Amino acid sequence: MQTLQAKSDKETSVKQDPISGSEAVLRCLIEEGVETIFGYPGGAIMPIYDALYGYADKLTHILVRHEQGAIHAAQGYSRVTGRVGVCFATSGPGATNLITGIADAQIDSTPLVCVTGQVASPLLGTDAFQETDVIGISMPVTKWNYQITNVDEIPAVFAKAFFIAKSGRPGPVLIDITKDVQNAMMQFSYKKCEKIRSYAPYPKPTQQSLQDAAELINTAKKPYILVGHGILLSGAQKEIVEFAEKADIPVASTLMGLSAFPTDHPLYVGYLGMHGNYGPNIKTNECDVLIAIGMRFDDRVTGNLKTYARQAKVIHIEIDPAEIDKNVKTAVAINSDAKEALHELTPLIKKQSHTEWIQEFRDCDKIEHDKVIQHALYPETGKLKMSEVVNVISEMTNGEAIVVTDVGQHQMATSRYYKFKVTDSNVTSGGLGTMGFALPASMGAKLGKPDRQVIAVIGDGGYQMTVQELGTIMQYNIGVKIVVLNNSFLGMVRQWQQLFHEKRYSFTEMTNPNFIKLAEAYSIPAEKVEQRENLKAAVQKMLDAKGPYFMEVIVETEENVFPMVPAGASVTDIRLE
Repeated sequence: MQTLQAKSDKETSVKQDPISGSEAVLRCLIEEGVETIFGYPGGAIMPIYDALYGYADKLTHILVRHEQGAIHAAQGYSRVTGRVGVCFATSGPGATNLITGIADAQIDSTPLVCVTGQVASPLLGTDAFQETDVIGISMPVTKWNYQITNVDEIPAVFAKAFFIAKSGRPGPVLIDITKDVQNAMMQFSYKKCEKIRSYAPYPKPTQQSLQDAAELINTAKKPYILVGHGILLSGAQKEIVEFAEKADIPVASTLMGLSAFPTDHPLYVGYLGMHGNYGPNIKTNECDVLIAIGMRFDDRVTGNLKTYARQAKVIHIEIDPAEIDKNVKTAVAINSDAKEALHELTPLIKKQSHTEWIQEFRDCDKIEHDKVIQHALYPETGKLKMSEVVNVISEMTNGEAIVVTDVGQHQMATSRYYKFKVTDSNVTSGGLGTMGFALPASMGAKLGKPDRQVIAVIGDGGYQMTVQELGTIMQYNIGVKIVVLNNSFLGMVRQWQQLFHEKRYSFTEMTNPNFIKLAEAYSIPAEKVEQRENLKAAVQKMLDAKGPYFMEVIVETEENVFPMVPAGASVTDIRLE
């Protein structure tokens, strides 16, 4: 076991009388400012839960209905608050049930500390009841993990865990604690970790890279900014607006970057990616300087890398050096926090005007509006469309709600048609694409931001993967608004089957339960909407509800989301129909 050294110039608490390892865990969380924990008890973590009984005035614990619900709720909480999300689970199946959420948090850079109980130290490696090597299982999907087998390690391990989770490119950390350690006694003192030897989470931009980037931007005729999740993580929302306005550069957003740049800003040109807007996709292959900030050139953004932005000089501002030149080769790499890089780069660029270049995006908007958006948002006949439902919700919330989505067609429709006007308002599963994410994540988001309207937009497939969390919503009266867009299909898979597999709908049609009765069984008011003329009134009733509310909307069975860049195709091969 490695030796831990969590260093600090200031000790945050004095030594206490001997306490149990379990109580030490809770005191560590309090020292780190934790207020809310999501979890599910079990045998191997029972001592921590026993200690938690006496900390109800300092720590709020939310009992979920499944450990996957705990970690997704912690993700939602973290994403809207910017704080480290915390969840508890027991050993064996409890711990393994966290793995999907840990992997989701890792690829989407969400800071979490996951605490799992483990069998007693003498039983390690014996295949004892509910023993699983969660350290080995979680190693590929955590930023760091550690198993505590010595009670005196608890404060240093927790201090290090929180520092690692929230510093640099954030991510999930897992701490596994054996049961005997939870029961052992120790002298408690706590020092916050501010530095770890050999770990440099905040690289500084070099003056040469900044000057090289400024020179490219100042001489560009068709510069183009792509903003990603890193803008939100670094708190660079103000800086990116100032940067774009000074150089008059059009700005597009990745899925995870939505709400980082105001959608009503005149320089905002739309959403990138497989189901993104027409202009932002095709203009990627026409710009001369591409400025990517806090994004990792995911395949859903680039399409075929052999044809992606080959004409452009690429400037990549990214805090994680592993992402630079991984997918797209750069002309200038700025390995730095986005906020710091923009703060130093903006004074070096000249005030510019790119009116004609921006107009090219607006011309694309007109094409997309006529061929796609007009029909998607304002159909006069037929069943309701996902796109028009999202548009109505966007208009009736003035784009100011926190919107939590699952994965699938509804996610793409929401990303396209919800007009985010408030930052940190888009909560979705991006890189991993986890069905079942939205319902528990919306609980965490609402508990993190109780004064904001939180709306979960979910497909009928993903909804049923974590539908048991309605019990958590009922028990704690969590005022999330749930909208299920029901097309009785696994819609995104069905769309691919229609377009690329000659409509062979192999196991994607769903026979669903009565969702209204299900919600009512959990004492959640519910309404089913099938007619277009009833939609606005139903949405208003939902928004006016004081507590949780469920709305099912029956939508067109075979609605497709366009535009679409087929998998493996070039961004210029985007289909409008």
